[in-house]
Amino acid sequence: MGVSMSQGSLFIISAPSGAGKTSLVTKLVESRADLEVSVSHTTRPMRDGEENGTHYHFVEKAQFEKEIEAANFLEHAEVFGNYYGTSQKVVEDKLAQGIDIILEIDWQGAEQVRKLVPSAISIFIVPPSIAELRSRLTGRGLDADDVIERRLSEAKTEMSHYCEFDFLVVNDDFDTALSQLDAIFEANRLKIDLQKVAQASLLTDLLNK
Repeated sequence: MGVSMSQGSLFIISAPSGAGKTSLVTKLVESRADLEVSVSHTTRPMRDGEENGTHYHFVEKAQFEKEIEAANFLEHAEVFGNYYGTSQKVVEDKLAQGIDIILEIDWQGAEQVRKLVPSAISIFIVPPSIAELRSRLTGRGLDADDVIERRLSEAKTEMSHYCEFDFLVVNDDFDTALSQLDAIFEANRLKIDLQKVAQASLLTDLLNK
């Protein structure tokens, strides 16, 4: 089943861990009223400080598996024994309201979504260097050295798929990267098929004889 793209547009944003994707997306969404991040479903336990429906939609494993069988996810994956997925209905409803939706997913999830929604616009974010990526991962103070090295190895695998995406943004200077991201969303809003709807009244007046 496809997704109607007549109003809002579907965006995919991927990046290796430590590239700054979440910070950029959070700031971008704050600045645009017509843009939201899709809240994923997951079977993992809720952590302290998290809210159901805000950080994730927390569901039981049996329920998630029923949703998989019913083909209700645009994409889903199992990570360390827990399921994560994007509800097709939630995305469809938001798009129908004229809201642009961001899916923050990895390259494998992006591949699944492209098959269902070929018109989805995909953006890949990379760090300016491996040295900077290592510095950012170390600076977070969250992981041991061996974990950081594993994340770096995973990052290289992830980044090897950059060419499958429509846009590439290098997050060296945060404000520059944010401006570039915003430009992609703004340019998409100015496409003819969207403007024909948004500016229908004006265009009718301009062309009225």
